[in-house]
Amino acid sequence: MPRRTRKFRGARTHGRGKKHGRGAGGRGGKGNAGLHKHKFKWMVKYDPDHFGRHGFVRHAQARPLSTINLDELLARIAALEGQGHARRSNGGMDVDLTAAGIDKLLGRGRVGVVLKVTVARASETAVAKVAAAGGQVMVSSAHGGSHEG
Repeated sequence: MPRRTRKFRGARTHGRGKKHGRGAGGRGGKGNAGLHKHKFKWMVKYDPDHFGRHGFVRHAQARPLSTINLDELLARIAALEGQGHARRSNGGMDVDLTAAGIDKLLGRGRVGVVLKVTVARASETAVAKVAAAGGQVMVSSAHGGSHEG
């Protein structure tokens, strides 16, 4: 037993006063205790933004634009046909991307078949490539499309 402990045997508070030696008594409570009471000035000086709401919360998140490139479209044409969003017509394919839940047609890839595509929006490159292959891109006006071919 260390000297100091033995020295305080029988002394109720071991020389620390009534509350100083109990729990977090010496520091005025644990954590954020007392920020609206005895630690108020500390809070005002060192943590003024502790209480209250801060910043801006955007509750209505805009749905991200669903896009597809020409090469992806050609790779998925069989799947789209199975789902009823594409059908064969005289020498080509009619594809309704709006019904398939795709918002915009992009122009990466090569077009080797005649496509008639209905979509809400399309890039200039996509429209030009589909037209060069003998097809057509129809932009549905309900969505305020940008290009028509």
